[in-house]
Amino acid sequence: MNATPGFVEKTIGERLHLILTGAWAISSSAELEGAARLLQSAALRGSKVTLDLDKVERIDTAGAWMIDRVRTAIVAHGIDAEYGVTRPEFELLLAQAKYEDFRHKPVAQGNLFITLLADVGENVVGIFRNLLGGVSFLGEVIQSLVKVMLNPARFRGTSVVFHIEAFAFRSLPIIALINFLVGCIVAQQSIFQLQKFGAATFAVDLIGILSLRELAVLLTSIMIAGRSGSAITAELGSMKMREEIDALRVMGLNPIDVLVMPRIMALLISLPLLTFVADLAAIFGGLLVAWVYGDISPDVFLGRLQSAIALNTFMVGIIKAPFMAMVIGLIAAMEGLATQGSAESLGRQVTASVVKSIFMVIVVDGIFAMFFAAIRY
Repeated sequence: MNATPGFVEKTIGERLHLILTGAWAISSSAELEGAARLLQSAALRGSKVTLDLDKVERIDTAGAWMIDRVRTAIVAHGIDAEYGVTRPEFELLLAQAKYEDFRHKPVAQGNLFITLLADVGENVVGIFRNLLGGVSFLGEVIQSLVKVMLNPARFRGTSVVFHIEAFAFRSLPIIALINFLVGCIVAQQSIFQLQKFGAATFAVDLIGILSLRELAVLLTSIMIAGRSGSAITAELGSMKMREEIDALRVMGLNPIDVLVMPRIMALLISLPLLTFVADLAAIFGGLLVAWVYGDISPDVFLGRLQSAIALNTFMVGIIKAPFMAMVIGLIAAMEGLATQGSAESLGRQVTASVVKSIFMVIVVDGIFAMFFAAIRY
C-alpha cells in the first residue's frame, strides 16, 4: 500500500464516502497538509460525507488531528460529516487528538450597569460561600480538638513543638524589630505634636496604651499572616498537588488531625508569646526616643508608664492574640487544602491566604475594640 496520504471518492446513494489511504502521520508531513486540503475540497462537494479510515495504513497524533480538523471544517459549512468504518485504535486516537479552535471568539457586549451588578452579586455570593466554608472547617477543627482532649495519646507534641519553633522562635527577630521601630515612630510623632501644648510627657501614656492595646498585637498578627500563614498554605498546597493528602486518607489518617491541628495549636501558643515580646520592643523603642528626642529620662518614662497603664491594658492585646491566631490558621489551612493541581493555583491560593488573613485580622481587631469599649475594659 502506498505510504503517501491520500483518499478515494465513492458515492453511495446521497452520501459521499471519502476512503482515506496511505500513512496519515508526521513522517509524511510534506504531503499531509496538501492531502488535507484536497480532502476538504472534495468533501465540500457533497451534502452528506463519511470519512472512512479502514484503508489507512498508519496514523499518528498529527494525522488524527489533521483529519479531525477537516471534519470540523466540513461541519462548519453545514455538511453532515461523520466517521465511517475505522479501527478501534484509530477511533481512540481521533478522540484524544480532537481538533479545537483556539481563536478568540467575540463576546457579546451586554449592558455595563447590569454586568456591574452581576459582578457585585457574584462577589457577595462568594463571600457567603467562603464564610459558610470557614464555619464548616472550624467545626472539623473543633471536632479534632475534642478527640485530642478525650484521648491525649493522639496529641502530636513533636509536630506542635516543631511548628512553634518555625512560627515563634524564627519570627522573633523581625517581630521585635518591626515593633521597636513602630514604637520609636509613635514616640517621636507623639512628642513632636504634644510639645506644642507643653504636654510632651503625655506621649508616654499614648505609647503605652496604643502599643499594648492595639499596635503590638495587630502588627504581630499581620507579620505572622504574611510569614507563617503563607508558609502553611504553601506547605499544604504542595502536599495536595503531590497527592500526599490523598495518601494520608488512604492510610486511614485524617489530614485535619495530622496536618492542620498541630499548626493551629502552634499558632495559638506562638502569637500570645510574640505579642508579649512585641509589647516590650515597642515600649523600649518609645523609651529610647523619649529619652533622646523628648528629653524624658527613663525613670520619668517608667514612672509615667506605670501610672498610665493597668493590667487590663496589657491583657487586651493578649486576649486578642489567640483569636487572631485561630483566624490566620483556619484561612491558611483552608486555602492550602483548596489548591488544585497546578503551580498557578498554588500561587493564587497563597496570595488569597495572605490577603484574607490580613483583612480578617483587622476586622477582628475592630470587633474587639468595639467590644472592650462597650464593657469599658
